[in-house]
Amino acid sequence: MSLANDYASVMARKGEIMKKSVGIDYGEFESGSIAFDYKKMMQETSYTLEEMQKIQLDAHVGNTPIIELRNLTALARKCAKPGFGARIFIKDEAANPSGSFKARRAANAVYHAKKLGFKGVLTATSGNYGAAVASQAAMAGLKCIVVQECYDSKGVGQPEIIEKARKCEALGAEVVQLSVGPELFYKFLLLLEETGYFNASLYTPFGIAGVETLGYETSIQFREKYGKDPDAIICTNAGGGNLTGTARGLEKAGATSTVIGASVNLSGLHMASDTQFNKKSFTTGHTGFGIPFSTWPDRSDVPRSAARPLRYMDRYVTVTQGCVFYITETLASLEGLEKGPAGNTSLAAAFSIAQEMPDDRFLLVQETEYTGAGKHIQPQLSFARENGIKLFFGDPKDEIPGENLVLPSHPSLIKATDVDLNRLRKSLIKAALNSVSAPPTPEDIRFLAEETRTDESFVRAAIEELEA
Repeated sequence: MSLANDYASVMARKGEIMKKSVGIDYGEFESGSIAFDYKKMMQETSYTLEEMQKIQLDAHVGNTPIIELRNLTALARKCAKPGFGARIFIKDEAANPSGSFKARRAANAVYHAKKLGFKGVLTATSGNYGAAVASQAAMAGLKCIVVQECYDSKGVGQPEIIEKARKCEALGAEVVQLSVGPELFYKFLLLLEETGYFNASLYTPFGIAGVETLGYETSIQFREKYGKDPDAIICTNAGGGNLTGTARGLEKAGATSTVIGASVNLSGLHMASDTQFNKKSFTTGHTGFGIPFSTWPDRSDVPRSAARPLRYMDRYVTVTQGCVFYITETLASLEGLEKGPAGNTSLAAAFSIAQEMPDDRFLLVQETEYTGAGKHIQPQLSFARENGIKLFFGDPKDEIPGENLVLPSHPSLIKATDVDLNRLRKSLIKAALNSVSAPPTPEDIRFLAEETRTDESFVRAAIEELEA
């Protein structure tokens, strides 16, 4: 007997589909209310850090170099007051086979899929992770399907997203491209059910634990070369897995580096809006993902996301689109390094934050990504013009997402803007309370304190404020 494939029917059995395609019974970690056992869920990976490192090195992933950006540091110091301007470094994750840190997530997921006997892997992504899964699947001899939200209703896709699709196809994946909207998750579930493939989600414990090697490796490399950990590490924040995994790896290394999240400011644009989809010039690493996934991680494609950035974030900043484009060009012209926009989001923030720090401090951007035809500045800016976005040089504080794109008229105008973490924490608590009908239990209060990296008194005060 065939199952009904209408939207409501498929969504009604999403829990069953997920359980079968991931191999995790998320019910084992549930308490019946807000709280769940996050630590136990992360142990579900069944791999130690050493095992993950071996899995990745066998697949040519990891052991990427750290590069000091001496010329960019010198420019930051020209903009800073005397004695300030931290040394800026990048972890060159573009050296991974698929060209981004997401190869670490994919290596673990694909290895686990093959171990469990799956014939193929399937993932929903704008592209970099899809390329990583495709690359690892090719090495492992598995089939790969990438489901990609690509177009608006007129069939127009952003150059960066189309570039990522080319990369996925070049690495042997079948790419299913969809228009923006709720059909992405529906089609993803339907394909999982039809193919019986492994769900190589970005948000499983396998995917997040894979990034732990990045944090751990960074700490060890820095200690070997400079005798200390970086004073601060900046992670581009979208769905939260990059920051979560890196921070967990740093913890395992015993590092005390400040962990800073960075996103492109796209406030005012709705990511699921057909009319606004092509008004943005960034497809990931922006507040359209970074804010909602921080304040409610379980909006992802698994019942419980393993990416929980507010548990690990010390600070969160935003930068403008124009600043990221500017720093991308600056990196190429001053350092001779062409990199894609995701890591350069953190680099733009690092250029600003370095000026706040004494010049004997070390500041690391923990990822770079590959670049290509659709990821370059010119096609993205041309696409912006075609969509009615005004482009000019000036002060980035005048940038209005969806209306204009302001390239800094001077590098001193590149500024990282702090996000109020307490506001995000209270938003998470509010979402958690709205997810259940019963009052929070003492266990829930403890869980929310861990989720928000605060204490029980903060959570109780936030609940009282919400009730008032």
